[in-house]
Amino acid sequence: MKLISWNVNGLRACISKGFAGFLQEQQADIFSIQETKMQPEQADVAFEGYRCYWNSAQKKGYSGTAVFSRREPLQVRNGLGLPEFDSEGRVLTLEFSDFALVNVYSPNAQRELVRISYRMAFEDALRAYLSELSSRLPVVLCGDMNVARSPIDLKNPKPNEGNAGYSEQERAKMEQLLQSGFIDTFRLLYPDREGAYTWWSYLYHARSRNAGWRIDYFLVSEQLRDRVQDSLIFSDVPGSDHCPVGLLLTEEKPA
Repeated sequence: MKLISWNVNGLRACISKGFAGFLQEQQADIFSIQETKMQPEQADVAFEGYRCYWNSAQKKGYSGTAVFSRREPLQVRNGLGLPEFDSEGRVLTLEFSDFALVNVYSPNAQRELVRISYRMAFEDALRAYLSELSSRLPVVLCGDMNVARSPIDLKNPKPNEGNAGYSEQERAKMEQLLQSGFIDTFRLLYPDREGAYTWWSYLYHARSRNAGWRIDYFLVSEQLRDRVQDSLIFSDVPGSDHCPVGLLLTEEKPA
């Protein structure tokens, strides 16, 4: 089974830059996107063979998540069930018979960490939500989590210490999530791989120099560890300031 996740930084713009071609080429079973920046009625977005599910922000042109799935979910849930977070369209859950997919677009703490309190509260609420969900089903968590875990996950760790995406607070929340029973699939398979990034600033030719950050993830609950075949970074795919990431899972073994 192939799953792909991509922060498209505006779906309508990304479609004009080849999004549909990449989606069809990959033939993923489930394709999650973040930062859609649109309501579904703002454009005719449909892809052959895929059912489309949306959680758009109330504010137009902002945030938002969506999932395109070949598999029909048993249940779809928008948000965390908390009004203070759900207006921004940051969490979309699809439950299947063998796992739940949670597509997340974590809030950016912003320059000088002006939104760090909101970010910390969101992380606590997300972790509580995932804990409840994983008590019923194994979980695949994917998306733009807006944090580089450790020095190996960004090109210039020292100058970025304390900045949004690499603050002590954000990194601690990521580790707390992992310690609650989740696995970073990329580091599970490639613990020492350097230069593996998923986001690059538009400034200073950062992408051509590969001066990036790994802030897009596929995490899985411990029950899915043995099903992880590969964790992918499509660093050569243009269309956004992020690149797609992927996860290959073996099919569930019959009981």
